[in-house]
Amino acid sequence: MIKGIIIRLLVGAVALWITSLLAQQLGLPLEIGSAGGAVLAVIALSFVNAVIRPVVSFFAMPLRCMTFGLIGIVINALLFLLVGQLGIEGFRVGAPGQPLQTFLAALFGSVVMGIVSALLNAFVRPLR
Repeated sequence: MIKGIIIRLLVGAVALWITSLLAQQLGLPLEIGSAGGAVLAVIALSFVNAVIRPVVSFFAMPLRCMTFGLIGIVINALLFLLVGQLGIEGFRVGAPGQPLQTFLAALFGSVVMGIVSALLNAFVRPLR
């Protein structure tokens, strides 16, 4: 059980690092300063997704029905942005005074991290 948690944490950190590299290539303000920052950011993302996301999703249910679930992507981006703004050393999303570019970085980060994480987990799953 502990081994699985550590593997998921490391896979998430690698996915976040790859996402950061892709974002920097596109000129989006999403930065990972260190491996420790990536691990702390993944822990914070896990906590936010476990505690805050269900509450936000519940209250956004009417919007979810009206947009056929597409608001879920926006909610995920906003939660990713929230973690990026917490001040975790080594993880930053956004640039001061550029709200559109900051949101686009969070949207890109949340979508790409989900895809990269799913791909990495598919490769790691047989190792567990």
